[in-house]
Amino acid sequence: MGWRVNLNIQYSAYILMYTVSSVSTPRIESISVKDVMSKHPITVEETETVNVAARKMKKYNIGSIIIVNSANNPIGIVTERDLVINILAENKDPKSIRVSSIMSKPLISVTKDASLVDAARLMSKKRIRRLAVMDKGSLVGIVTARDILKVAPEIIDILVETIKISFSDSNYPSHIKVSLAGYCDECGEWSDSLMEFNGKFLCPSCRELHGI
Repeated sequence: MGWRVNLNIQYSAYILMYTVSSVSTPRIESISVKDVMSKHPITVEETETVNVAARKMKKYNIGSIIIVNSANNPIGIVTERDLVINILAENKDPKSIRVSSIMSKPLISVTKDASLVDAARLMSKKRIRRLAVMDKGSLVGIVTARDILKVAPEIIDILVETIKISFSDSNYPSHIKVSLAGYCDECGEWSDSLMEFNGKFLCPSCRELHGI
């Protein structure tokens, strides 16, 4: 099976990585993620093989697929890059590897009501080009760098060449409605607000127990 990495999407991601995030226009700020996201995202269960996931990606012509558990809760994502680096480059058999072993986790998400600027800032901070879109703990869509640039080309206008944007936790805008969604490594409960602590992703309740 042959694989082709979508260079246009990669270029879109490159643009977002170099966006001056503090600059925006009222028109962009008024557009929400829900206005541009792809609804009904394609998913595959964590127990399925990479081959099954890849075939779904080919069938629906998508560059990534959301991984869900037996309760249909999203727990991670597999992208074209994951397939190239973890399967093709390692000469592994996609029919014998489970998607759970190569997926990126926890799932990085944004709320459906967040603005496109907020989503672009999160992509820039995390150096990714896709975000799961959540609403009250449920997966409702997926938004990509390409989706944003299609409707908000002004983001390109505020591109600053040769400057990398690197937000620290201290200066990352606190009003942005973003989160890491997944299962807490300590209590096992689903949370839309995981944070890393000593190598574990913890929910607010467990963070409170640790005094974080």
